Amino acid sequence: MKKEEISHIGKVVSVTPLTTAVKIISESACASCHAAGLCGMGEYKEKVIEVPTSPGSRHEEGDEVTLVLKATMGLKAVWLSYVIPVIILMAVILLLGASGVPELVSGLAAIAGVAVYYFGLWLFRDRLKDEYVFTIK
Repeated sequence: MKKEEISHIGKVVSVTPLTTAVKIISESACASCHAAGLCGMGEYKEKVIEVPTSPGSRHEEGDEVTLVLKATMGLKAVWLSYVIPVIILMAVILLLGASGVPELVSGLAAIAGVAVYYFGLWLFRDRLKDEYVFTIK
C-alpha cells in the first residue's frame, strides 16, 4: 500500500483571514532513538508553516492540527534538492575529466555548476512556494 500523503502534527500559532501559521517539530531519524541523548546526533527543529486559511475554518491559537501534503510533492522536492544536483555534479566531473581537464578544475567546476543550480532554485522560490501548499486536515 502506497502512502499518498505526508502529514505532520502541529500547533496553530496564529490565524489571519489569509493564512494560518502552524508550528511543527521536524525531527531527524535519530531523534526517536533511545540513545539519541548519549551520542548527540538526535536533533529536531521547530518550523512555522503558513497554510492558506480556508473559508469557514474555526482554528484558534493553540489548536492541534494535522498538516497534509501530497506525497508526489515530497518526491518532487527530493528530486529538486538532492537528485538533480548530484546528477549535475557527476556529469560535470565526468565530462571534464574525460576531456583531460585537471581534477582540481573539474571539481571546482562541478561545485560551481551545483551552486548555479541552487541559485536558480532560489530565484524561482516564489513559484515553487506556490506549488508546495500544505492543507489542514
